[in-house]
Amino acid sequence: MSYIYDAVRTPRGKGKEGGALATMKPDELISSLVEALKKRNNINLNPEALILGVVGQVGAQGGNIALVSKFRSELPDSTAAFTINNLCVSGLTAISQAAGMIASGQAKSVLAGGVEMMSRVPFMEDKADFYTDTTFPLRSRYLLVALAADRLAENKGISREELDQLALKSQQLTQAAEGTKLLASRISVNGLDHEECLRVGTEESLAALEPAFAGAAKYYSEILGRDIDHRHTIAHAPGMSDGAGLALIGTKDAFNYEPRARIIASVEVGGDPTESLTASFAAMERVFELSGLSLDDMDRIEFMEAFAVSIALFMKNYDVSPEKVNVAGGHLAKGHPLGASGAILLSTLLDTLDVAKGRYGLVVSAGASGTGSAMIVERIG
Repeated sequence: MSYIYDAVRTPRGKGKEGGALATMKPDELISSLVEALKKRNNINLNPEALILGVVGQVGAQGGNIALVSKFRSELPDSTAAFTINNLCVSGLTAISQAAGMIASGQAKSVLAGGVEMMSRVPFMEDKADFYTDTTFPLRSRYLLVALAADRLAENKGISREELDQLALKSQQLTQAAEGTKLLASRISVNGLDHEECLRVGTEESLAALEPAFAGAAKYYSEILGRDIDHRHTIAHAPGMSDGAGLALIGTKDAFNYEPRARIIASVEVGGDPTESLTASFAAMERVFELSGLSLDDMDRIEFMEAFAVSIALFMKNYDVSPEKVNVAGGHLAKGHPLGASGAILLSTLLDTLDVAKGRYGLVVSAGASGTGSAMIVERIG
């Protein structure tokens, strides 16, 4: 069995020059979180491993950024350090990998999470051949996630009005969470103590926004196969941001204090690349199969707002109380630091469970081309 002793996160800064975190390095964000874990729990850290999810593994995030972060954080030489890329679910995948190391007896404690500084390494900066490779079958060629979201909204009958309502709710919940215990594990970094990407609109201002991604459709027209009704605006897409999240995972007796939660089950799945973001649902359903639990058992849920269509389909197709879901706001309001997001969501889930004094919590994340991850935790205390 694997336990979460603590999980912390940074606020999310704007992922561009002039953003509140943009003067920092990704390894400095991680070292800030390592220091926070030490101080919050009054412990020394000698983990067997540091595992980080990062999508843009070039430039400031190249050179095995987990290893660089190990050195920056002054972790022991004996700590193994490796970086993984599972697209936008990377941060949660890293924590699942840590849980596996604990459960299999490979380690007594592991630090795991993710970091992404889009101010330093912009989206698709790795310039992978896959992004433009036409030798793949059409169904598995890379499709910009925003266009996949537009096509999915049209295919599944999600209206522009539904997207607007969910974006506004995310903004309002994010604003309402400030100054509350829902943010107990968010650590101020570089003077940033709030979600820098947040802009709270109105029904009228959101309705006035134009669809944002039609301009990219021409390049991907062969993959799309037809003209599509572009519905997502900038309010329906999570902003590019800087941020990090880190969890301390261990055995039952790894430290001399009570863990915050135990990991009941976690899964990684692949899905239909033509529907891109829907692997999240496959991951969620699989983790329920493994755990023997159901959506009804969950007291709090962090469901990644990869694009507004994702959360719209979740709320439309599953019998779930809105009062349980993303109660501190979501990605549409706060931003999406790619490889860090899954770890940030897990940290948020623990805070929301604490406030609710709930037992079970679910975190679900999705990425491009059919990647999905999910985890169920049980709160202790």
